[in-house]
Amino acid sequence: MQSRMKQDLTRSATYTVDCEDFVHVVEFNPFASGGVGSLIAYSGNNYVAVASCRFQEEDSSVSGIEFKVLKTFHHGARVDAIAWSPETKCDALPPLLRFCTAAGDKTLRVFTSDFHEQNEYKVLQGHKDYINDVVFSSSEGNEIASVSDDYTCRIWDLVGNQIAMFMLRSPGMSVVWHPQEAHKLMVAEKSGIIRIYDLLRHQAILSLESLQTPLMSADWCLKNTFRVGAVAAKDWIIWEMPRSSYPQDNKPAHTEIARHYKWSKCNENIFATTGCPGKLHTQLLVHHLGHPHPILIGSTPVGSGLSWHRSLPLCVVGGYRNLFFYLTEM
Repeated sequence: MQSRMKQDLTRSATYTVDCEDFVHVVEFNPFASGGVGSLIAYSGNNYVAVASCRFQEEDSSVSGIEFKVLKTFHHGARVDAIAWSPETKCDALPPLLRFCTAAGDKTLRVFTSDFHEQNEYKVLQGHKDYINDVVFSSSEGNEIASVSDDYTCRIWDLVGNQIAMFMLRSPGMSVVWHPQEAHKLMVAEKSGIIRIYDLLRHQAILSLESLQTPLMSADWCLKNTFRVGAVAAKDWIIWEMPRSSYPQDNKPAHTEIARHYKWSKCNENIFATTGCPGKLHTQLLVHHLGHPHPILIGSTPVGSGLSWHRSLPLCVVGGYRNLFFYLTEM
C-alpha cells in the first residue's frame, strides 16, 4: 500500500525550461522586484543568467509559464551559490540588478547592472577554501554574509571590506539572514551545529544540535521565526526555538545522503529536500508537517540546486540543460 501511494505521488515537473548546459545553481529572487513577474538566476559552467518568469497560477493571461532571459553574465569560474540583493528593482529609473555569487576560485563576486550597458562586478577576497553559501542582509542589502570550508563565516560590505568574522568548528554549509530578524544571522556547520549569532554583540546567542552528520543544508523558516530545518545524513530535521537545542522532529528522507533543505516561502508547514538515490538522478521530496509521508516526489536527471517561489507553492530544481518547476498542492 505504501509503495503504491509513493508511486502515485511521483510526478513529472509541472513546467520545464530548456537551458544551454548543466544548471549548477538556481535561485528565485525572494524579494519583490517590481514589474516583470518573478526573477530567477541560474548558473551554467561559466555564466549566470537572469530571467523573468510568470506562471498561470499568478497571472491568468499566461498559459503555463512565460520565461524570458533578461541578461547573461560571463562568470569565468564555477558558481557554487547565488544570493539576491533586496535592492534589485526592475521598475526603478534606472533599473538596478544586483546579486552575489560564490565562485569555485574561493572568491565572491558582486554583480551590479542596469540590465543594459552598465555592468560591473566586484571581487571579494579573503576565504581560504571553497565557499558553500552566501546571503545579502535582507533589510538594506548593504552587507553580505558567506560561509566556507575554511571554518569561517565572514561579513562584508559592498565595497569588499570584511567587517566581521566568526570562527567555526567545522565547514560552514548554510547562512541565512531572516527578514524579521535583521540583527541575527543563522550559520549551519557540517558537524551538525547550527548557531544564531547576534550581530550587534558579535556573539552566538543560541545553538541547535543535530544528532546526525554530515549536515549539508539548513534553512530558517520565513513564516515562523522559531522554526529551523536541515538535512543531515539521510534525514530531515526540525527544531522549534527556543524550546530545545535538540530536534523537535526528524525522519529519514532519502536512501542516500540528502543535499538541500528549503522551507516554502508561503507555508510554514511545507519544506522541500533533495537527495541522490543514484548517480544519474536527483530526488526531490516535498514534505508537509501534518502528513507522515512526502506530499510530492519528483526525479530530475542529475539535478542541482533548490529554490522556492516567493509567493507560490512552487519550487525549482536545476538539471542537465533544464530547469524543472514543481507546483505543490497546499
